[in-house]
Amino acid sequence: MKTNDPDGQNRPTRRQFAEKAAGAAGALSLFGAATLAGAEEPKPPAKNPPRPRLRIGVSTYSFWHFRDPRAEVADCIDQAAAMGFDGVEILHRQMRDESNAYLQKLKRRAFVNGLDLMGFSIHQGFVSPDPEVRKQNVEHTLRCIELAYKLGIPTLRLNTGRWGTIKSFDELMANKGIEPILPGHTEDEAFNWVIDAIAELLPRAEECGVSMGLENHWGLGRTAAGLLRIHDAIKSPWLKITMDTGNFLENPYEQLEMIARHAVLVQAKTYFGGGEWYTLDIDYARVAAILRGANYRGYISLEFEGKESAETGVPKSLELLRRYL
Repeated sequence: MKTNDPDGQNRPTRRQFAEKAAGAAGALSLFGAATLAGAEEPKPPAKNPPRPRLRIGVSTYSFWHFRDPRAEVADCIDQAAAMGFDGVEILHRQMRDESNAYLQKLKRRAFVNGLDLMGFSIHQGFVSPDPEVRKQNVEHTLRCIELAYKLGIPTLRLNTGRWGTIKSFDELMANKGIEPILPGHTEDEAFNWVIDAIAELLPRAEECGVSMGLENHWGLGRTAAGLLRIHDAIKSPWLKITMDTGNFLENPYEQLEMIARHAVLVQAKTYFGGGEWYTLDIDYARVAAILRGANYRGYISLEFEGKESAETGVPKSLELLRRYL
């Protein structure tokens, strides 16, 4: 029903006006304001959007190769920021202490420098026939998970451990990481020790939100097959793999490709000035292709292991990694 105005025009009632307004709103919702205004309809998103640039951090190990004097972690954070990195991976053995005050100072140091603390690299091992030794290493790892949590670090590097039948690390490296099995024991036993120990860590890792990354770092993790045997037995989102580009000494790219889809962190080795123990000519264009194929979007952590001064070798390494990654 319409009403007559004094000027003789028929005007819609309030109800008719409201119904028309509601219809217009529905049209806007259905067809989009741009279409009603005569503009082109929005294009669907591209099927293959450009990949984001991978973020590159640096391990504090890059500034200290276990040789005196020890490089202070806070100073490493400052240097990483000045050199243009996105984040820092902390080497546990490099920390001055484990007090909460110290941890929070490191966290604040990274924050004011605009850096993520994105990795926590610890040393432990579960390859021992002695249950007490394995228990001590489990307890150490549980404590380190909590340290990572207090630091706000989401990833923690694990080792399998090794037999220890070669005492000198320099000799182990000269032997390409291969050492004899402890007499009276088998490799199958060792895998079970490692799997059982990691299973004990899972509840704490989940509680703290810290993803453990088992590294290809000598011992049972010397090969991709060894890593995957443990990873696949655990079957937990809280155990993934830390992929080190410099620790597969035979068929490296084939082995890296085997583990890349499970990687939670990638440690990228460089050797300017010659390596401390050995020097590899890593094809980072090929590594980048492997990571793209695995749809890896996490952090790259530089581990500079060359004899050149960190002041020059680390920035060179960042430039190299940026070029390909």
